[in-house]
Amino acid sequence: MRQSHDETHLQVPPNTNLMKKNVSITTLFLDVGGVLLTNGWDHHARRRAAKHFKLDWREMEARHSLNFVIYETDQLTLQEYLGWVVFYKKRSFTRADFWRFMCAQSKPYSEMIELMRELKAKYGLKVFVLSNEARELNDYRIHQFKLNEFVDTFVSSCLVRLHKPDAAIFRLALDIAVTPCQQIVYIENTPMFVQIAAGMGIRGLLHTDYQSTSKKLALLGLRLD
Repeated sequence: MRQSHDETHLQVPPNTNLMKKNVSITTLFLDVGGVLLTNGWDHHARRRAAKHFKLDWREMEARHSLNFVIYETDQLTLQEYLGWVVFYKKRSFTRADFWRFMCAQSKPYSEMIELMRELKAKYGLKVFVLSNEARELNDYRIHQFKLNEFVDTFVSSCLVRLHKPDAAIFRLALDIAVTPCQQIVYIENTPMFVQIAAGMGIRGLLHTDYQSTSKKLALLGLRLD
């Protein structure tokens, strides 16, 4: 069944009135890829890599699919991952070349980053990141785009060895935040992850673009004007 515009953007936990004025938002849970930055190493980036380095896309993608969860939960190093996915045979380029290309796929969504900075400063929000990210890319993206200047805690898959959609990563974030669910907004661009969070009592905002997310946050009392 087709969802309405509001249902698509805001997942409401059962029996919860999100617009009650006496419930203030104190905490943001944020995804990174697709919200604050472009996806770091998604299928689009891998396809670009295959084209750039003249690799067999199907073979590379098949190998990636066998390794990506253990890579993103820090059970493979970058070098081990590259060894299984790309450098299992002699190549005309180096691992350093490939790593530079991987890093270059990350670009900021500057308006969203600035929005989160300003909301944190204005309302004294606690900000947590919940993301599926391999350790080396996680470190690169945090420092390259200065995410640690406004994010309080990173609940990244490589650090906690839990991987969305596992509900355990949401439970861990709740334990760390020590915040009632009704005071949290989770901003995420993957519908199923928003729905999982909503099922746990966390209100979820499905991010599609800066303008619509700003409007949804304003309805919840987080406005900059």
